[in-house]
Amino acid sequence: MIKFKTETELVRMRKAGSIAADVLDMIREILKPGISTGELDSAVSERIYREGAAPAFKGYKLTHASSPFPGVICTSVNSEIVHGIPSRERILSEGDILSVDVGVCWQGYYGDAACTYPVGIISESRTRLLEITLECLNRAIASARKGNTLGDIGHAVESHALANGYGVVRDYTGHGLGSKLHEAPQIPNYGKPGRGISLKSGMTLAIEPMLVTGGEEVVVGADNWVVLTADGSDAAHFERSVVITDHETEILTPWQT
Repeated sequence: MIKFKTETELVRMRKAGSIAADVLDMIREILKPGISTGELDSAVSERIYREGAAPAFKGYKLTHASSPFPGVICTSVNSEIVHGIPSRERILSEGDILSVDVGVCWQGYYGDAACTYPVGIISESRTRLLEITLECLNRAIASARKGNTLGDIGHAVESHALANGYGVVRDYTGHGLGSKLHEAPQIPNYGKPGRGISLKSGMTLAIEPMLVTGGEEVVVGADNWVVLTADGSDAAHFERSVVITDHETEILTPWQT
């Protein structure tokens, strides 16, 4: 069941979202070749708790995973799409791309956001992947307005990705959020215009395009968490939380581009 948010609830979601956005902006500043994903995780943990909030992902459980997620953020490198576990042993190298997903809970409400970053100087092909994935997110948010449908959002992502020679991840989706990290509805990165649930004021959505340079098939890693491209091709992931209003859609996680 889709939950429509009151202004009181949105105040808390804006705060959670602003903390998540600040975390992603901080990562952009400290990320460099030679740093470990575990170091990034520690820095984010300190930042979130200092704000009086709690990390949403740490301890999160999935039915197929034997143990809860151990990190504060998800750190996925190159062919890893989502749910990468941060580690002090995972050292980032010049030319890598790193997708960071962060969830924050503040006074019982959630913010969820993600960015893919270049590590140092990256190749032209990886630069273009990041640019097109971000464009897909922006197009999706432009389509996420009152009176449109979930199909309009998915079509905005899929059509732009395919037109530029990229595949979309179809096995993982965006989602609603609020007093729970994952609420209805699911938001696929594909669809047909005018199809699916109509968007109404008060709906809060986490929109998150995931694009790949190769085939769209994905696999889950040996740790039962990280999701990778089956063919080893690169992947990128950008996400913002938004609320549908009677007027312009409001971004709840305003990280800087």
